Amino acid sequence: MDLQLSKDLVFFDIESTGLHVIRDRIIQIALIKYSAKGKSPEEKTYLVNPGIPISEEAMSIHGITPKDVARKPLFAQIAQEIFDFIGDADLAGYNSNRFDVPMLMEEFDRAGLEFNIDNRRLIDVQRIFYKMEPRTLSAALRFYCQKEIENAHDAMADVKATIDVFMGQLDMYKGKDYVDGDGQVTPNAIQPDIKLLHDFTNDTRFVDATQKMKYDQHGNIVFAFGKYNGQAVADVLRKDKNYYNWIVNKEFSSQVKQIVKKIMRETQQK
Repeated sequence: MDLQLSKDLVFFDIESTGLHVIRDRIIQIALIKYSAKGKSPEEKTYLVNPGIPISEEAMSIHGITPKDVARKPLFAQIAQEIFDFIGDADLAGYNSNRFDVPMLMEEFDRAGLEFNIDNRRLIDVQRIFYKMEPRTLSAALRFYCQKEIENAHDAMADVKATIDVFMGQLDMYKGKDYVDGDGQVTPNAIQPDIKLLHDFTNDTRFVDATQKMKYDQHGNIVFAFGKYNGQAVADVLRKDKNYYNWIVNKEFSSQVKQIVKKIMRETQQK
């Protein structure tokens, strides 16, 4: 991979019991780690007993049945191994910012591990694709690599297809500009630079994957929902401790809870 890595980069893909990042569970995860030290890529794949039913809709997509995972480990039993494998690496995947990353964070949280993404750069290959050529993963592989995906919706097949698409994107868009809906031009938008790709594939308006908080025009973190919509999170937590307790104890993502707890600690120290 022709990328100058300042730290390891892990591509990963998740298959799950459904599409709710908080309520559903991982049943398969595959990871490929590229080393910043130039070592050969490392691959890991796991089938996981989710401990809850797999939805019929999910089974129709990935084909993994309860029988396939009945004797497999629970996520909590392999969480530390996956956590250690990822380490402090940056992360990449297909639709990973909205689904795979927050779902993985939830699973780690249930296993008692705090998976922080504050200092990680996130590359969502789908965002490159949708901005430049809005289509599906299978179409992306066909478009960029002129080949068909095999075993679609198997996690390892999908993550390998994602890597192929990513490499095709780097080659196809080398030196090309991106023009957004407002006519703003980003020169040479797709480069083999992790920070630039992170910036290009992330919606920097929002603070968390579930879009419960965002930045206002002054760079302050504000709520993007509910009765305090548009108000600074720090100000709300300072004046309404019950709202803090409500977020921490209700069905919000672990990422939202991490951010709120961090802001609360900062307001208490002032």
